[in-house]
Amino acid sequence: MSQIVDQFNRHVEYLRLSVTDRCDFRCVYCMSEDPEFLPRDHVLSLEELSWVAQAFTELGVKKIRLTGGEPLVRTDCEQLVKLLGDLPGLDDLSMTTNGSRLSKMAASLKQNGLKRLNISLDTLNPELFTQLTRNGKLERVVAGIDAAIAAGFTKLKINAVILRGQNDHEVIDLVNFCRERSLDIAFIEEMPLGVIDERKRSRHCSSAEVRQIIEQQYQLIPSSKRTGGPARYYKMPDSDTHIGFISPHSNNFCHECNRVRVTVEGRLLLCLGNENSVDLKAIVREHPGDIDRLKTAILEGIKRKPKEHHFGHQDEVQILRFMNATGG
Repeated sequence: MSQIVDQFNRHVEYLRLSVTDRCDFRCVYCMSEDPEFLPRDHVLSLEELSWVAQAFTELGVKKIRLTGGEPLVRTDCEQLVKLLGDLPGLDDLSMTTNGSRLSKMAASLKQNGLKRLNISLDTLNPELFTQLTRNGKLERVVAGIDAAIAAGFTKLKINAVILRGQNDHEVIDLVNFCRERSLDIAFIEEMPLGVIDERKRSRHCSSAEVRQIIEQQYQLIPSSKRTGGPARYYKMPDSDTHIGFISPHSNNFCHECNRVRVTVEGRLLLCLGNENSVDLKAIVREHPGDIDRLKTAILEGIKRKPKEHHFGHQDEVQILRFMNATGG
């Protein structure tokens, strides 16, 4: 049982650890078109990342997901996977990636101890893919997905953000893509981070709308599948593919939140929709190797974890971090 317990008696067992704010894509819902990346000395080093992960696992965290930006643009990411894969008590080491570099790296990531992969894929149209990512190549991502399957990853999930008027017509195509490869898929409502304008507000597509599209072709049966995250899963009678919905707008799941994030700058982010945070980088740099001091800061910080976020459509969202600086 995790020792990290907030004031609402929620046990934190899941850490999302951002390793970089950099990415080889510029997805429209994740970052600005011309982002300013952090100076390298503002980013946690390999050793600092491993200390933070060790502190959390010693406090009872069982699951760590590596995020970015795009984690695989960081040249020492494979080495980090090996370090974290050897941590006692860590049951599940996973990664969220855009898949563009998996063709070359999937096999070594599996060998180094990575258990699961979530791969972002919002469209199967090459032109639209380049438009949504601003510079990505669909064929590289599909090749990366197939390389991950060939490398022996059995717990692969596709993440898709559906935007009204842009890719909402491809929901069934994405489901069929996953059915053909025995992959799971999670449809995610766009997170209201960064600067929200009316153009973005009008493109929101709810989980209920996506589910309605799917049910026109496939029967969805509630599933008991849980991955430690906020997705609600369904299955289909004729497939082993599970379909999940992550709904920060329409289905607040804060009451069972079991996770925190550490940003690329080493800030312990207590809620995705709240600015409460703890500066862990200052501790690891002023007191390198002092794991007890780091654990104390984590336990003190978790007392400020808020009860819930307040994402909505009516009021201007105040969180001005883009997703690439937040950790997915």
